[in-house]
Amino acid sequence: MLSAPARTELGVALLRTMIRIRVLEEGIEKHFLAGDIPGFAHLSIGQEAVAAGVCANLRADDAIASTHRGHGHTLAKGTSMRAMVAELFARATGVCRGKGGSMHIADFSVGMLGANGVVAGGFGLVAGAALSAVQRKTDQVAVCFFGDGATNRGPFHENLNLCAIWNLPAIFVLENNRYASTTSTAETMKIADVSIRAAGYGIPATIVDGFDAFAVYDALAAATARARSGGGPTFVECKTFRARGHYIGDPERYRRKGEADDVMQSDDPIVRMQAGLGDALSPDAFERLWNDARDEFADAVAFARNSPAPERDEAFFGVFSGDRDPADPVHRIEARERDALVPFAPQVGSGSQGSGH
Repeated sequence: MLSAPARTELGVALLRTMIRIRVLEEGIEKHFLAGDIPGFAHLSIGQEAVAAGVCANLRADDAIASTHRGHGHTLAKGTSMRAMVAELFARATGVCRGKGGSMHIADFSVGMLGANGVVAGGFGLVAGAALSAVQRKTDQVAVCFFGDGATNRGPFHENLNLCAIWNLPAIFVLENNRYASTTSTAETMKIADVSIRAAGYGIPATIVDGFDAFAVYDALAAATARARSGGGPTFVECKTFRARGHYIGDPERYRRKGEADDVMQSDDPIVRMQAGLGDALSPDAFERLWNDARDEFADAVAFARNSPAPERDEAFFGVFSGDRDPADPVHRIEARERDALVPFAPQVGSGSQGSGH
């Protein structure tokens, strides 16, 4: 149990993380619409309390796998704002050297195994990371972030079953934001609480208010302690909401006009945390958190704008593991294709659109 001062300190830290995510994502939205960011981008505005509350419990050597709505998870896990923005701007200084972009960003240095354009694609990564921790006899844990739509796909069931029977240190964090892509959860499920599915695999589950970063933090503290001590997987359902469309530019015809404004007016996780801290956080201190985040984002954009585009051969880096044998026929194909490449030039608006979170 944390003391009152320690609890306040934790609350300010969670608030700082949520504000950094909000500023980052509002900035991404602005620069995407201005044509600075190629590909597609999916925002998690409204869901900041989940990323902040979960990752505040994790160490750098713990693993997470994200969805394609993963900016908040990545920043909360420890990736620098500069490296993230440079990646989204498709620059060589990006955390994936400009090849991952918004939907495929990863940062192994902080245990972020990757955002994922495939719905439910993170479950196998987390099961593998958790199995690795057991085999190497460490106390690391692996956290899978996923949306409600992903729970209707096969990898969800296959990997929950494996993690349960092998008693792996995996934590499944559902961000139930009420919509799978452009479809309401009420239209695709006959259950209100998705977490009841965990019982079918013998995994304990809990439901938390996903707008309350303290509630998320406490649930993950228990799940993390259980996983580190050999207790096996836990399922945490966070009831939350995404305040933006499925992707930037989504006309949002599938939901009531004004719905997002109504939810954010009553449940904005940043406002809720500020109110919860009360007199422990002065208005000036609250404003400094916003100004610090805005300064950090402006610095990151300047860094990205002054960074070069990736070199042509960068397309092949990381594709194969280890040294290549020149006699290998694949190596000859690789060399031929590399010689035929034209200089890289990001195309604004190109790329594919993910679905299901």
